[in-house]
Amino acid sequence: MAATLVLILIPCYIQWKTTEGQYTPMKYGHLKPGYHKDGDIVIGGIVTISNLIISEPLSYTAFPTWRNTYVYNEENYFDYLAFVSAVEEINNSSELLPDITLGFHLYESYRNSFFAFGAAINIFTGMDVWVPNYRCKTSGTLAAIIEGLQSEESRQMSNMFRMYHYPQLHHYLKNVHFKNNLDEEICFNENREMNTDYNIINVVYLPNREQHREIVGSYNPYASQGQDFIINEKAIVWDSKFTQTPPQAKCSESCPPGFMKLTRKGEPICCFDCIPCPQGEISNQSDMDNCMKCQVDHWSNHKRDTCIPKLIMFLSDEEALGMALTTSSIFFSFINAIILGILIHYRDTPIVRGNNRDISYILLTSLMICFLCSLIFIGRPEPVTCILRHTTFGMIFSISLSSILAKTITVVMAFHATKPGSKLRKWMGSRISYTIILSCSLFQFTLCLIWLFTAPPFPYHNMQSETGAIVIECNEGSMIAFYCVLGFLGFLAGIGFITAFLSRNLPHSFNEAKYITFSMLVFCSVWLTFIPTYLSTRGKYMVAVEIFAIQASSAGLLGCIFIPKCCIILLWPDMNSRKYLTKNN
Repeated sequence: MAATLVLILIPCYIQWKTTEGQYTPMKYGHLKPGYHKDGDIVIGGIVTISNLIISEPLSYTAFPTWRNTYVYNEENYFDYLAFVSAVEEINNSSELLPDITLGFHLYESYRNSFFAFGAAINIFTGMDVWVPNYRCKTSGTLAAIIEGLQSEESRQMSNMFRMYHYPQLHHYLKNVHFKNNLDEEICFNENREMNTDYNIINVVYLPNREQHREIVGSYNPYASQGQDFIINEKAIVWDSKFTQTPPQAKCSESCPPGFMKLTRKGEPICCFDCIPCPQGEISNQSDMDNCMKCQVDHWSNHKRDTCIPKLIMFLSDEEALGMALTTSSIFFSFINAIILGILIHYRDTPIVRGNNRDISYILLTSLMICFLCSLIFIGRPEPVTCILRHTTFGMIFSISLSSILAKTITVVMAFHATKPGSKLRKWMGSRISYTIILSCSLFQFTLCLIWLFTAPPFPYHNMQSETGAIVIECNEGSMIAFYCVLGFLGFLAGIGFITAFLSRNLPHSFNEAKYITFSMLVFCSVWLTFIPTYLSTRGKYMVAVEIFAIQASSAGLLGCIFIPKCCIILLWPDMNSRKYLTKNN
């Protein structure tokens, strides 16, 4: 410490300049004498060893009598002893400042700017009267002054020292910015004040004049807004002399988290209303001016003070709707399998043979797959399931509709081929039916391949359709390809319906056209109703509507075409004979 003090004093002594003048001396007042030690170079110091407690109120009509109480601070007293010890060490050393004796003039400030200012004047003049610009002592050159402990004292004396050109190291500490060993950030702001955190201490004077200190709050300039100043008012112990109610700086109560302040027009800034944050925004601190938006995949809770992850939504087989659709899909598939088994078992009966039984087998198999393919729509969308959903649906339905179209055309051709001299007789047989099914299925397969190679379907996280939720759904990729596939199915359904409707008046032995007409009417009604319903729903319910349309249209084809045949086979076997068919023909 002694070596450091020498390095500071040498440039201070060189830079110091003295200015003398004659002014009328001014008496300062009742200031206790300081601690003096003469020397060639004198260091002035203002210390705070004791605190002044004013015991009489100031009337400001007469000079104060200073009947007060002084409370000594042991911690600051150790700093005072360290200063005196450093000066003695320099004077006793033959290497530090040889042939120069250091002296000092130390005065007590009592943690009061009034006494600190008077002590500074006494150090300047060297006596207990104020003589501006004149130093009464002839021995000892005043080279430097150590300012007061409090920032208020230092700031007040700094202005006076600057007039007399005393070097001030504090003036050059504007750009200091570092961290100490305790990882505390040390820096000075533009006013040469230290930006650091503080503890707010409540000092209570006990009856025996001892001090009791308790931390009741803190200030951290680096903390976020609302958290920089924290104080526990309930922990503060006020002196009995304070009988007033603490003033309130606000005309409105603080806005709790989840609300933001809205300043009232025409009123002071401290008057405001608290309004709740909008959906998707939060305020996690009190008295926030604006709410903060949550991230894209998060949403605000019901209190609007925390962002929580959005709910992931998709049609799951664990919820009631998903379980109901899964059960219906398996149920219809089971009914379809029973009907197929009945037709295979009674394959040699007239009603089965007379309605192109091979095409009936293909139609029943495709309908069974249609019921089962709806299961692909249930569950979390994945890249594979998104590709299989619409392509499988388009392919299987094209086989079903082309089979119905083939059965209708076969019925018409069979009726006209029985006429004498008909040229359609050479086209009779299963070849024309298979050609229709194969060509229609191949065309639909080509459309699906083009769709998959250009812009295949993919999983998509939809964050706009449902508030506070992420809907995982399958994006069609190419809407043009998607509508081309649906358009071709609509084309097959329309041609099948028109053909069956025109052949509805054929003889009774060929009256399957009536059932096909009614089944196609149900099929077209379901899908025409599906379009506006699908466009008006959101989220997982869009998938549910699509599954319902698949199952309802498939069930319409199954019930209208094959249920009457099964009833005849099982309930009225006498109608399933060649004699009965010939008689009614």
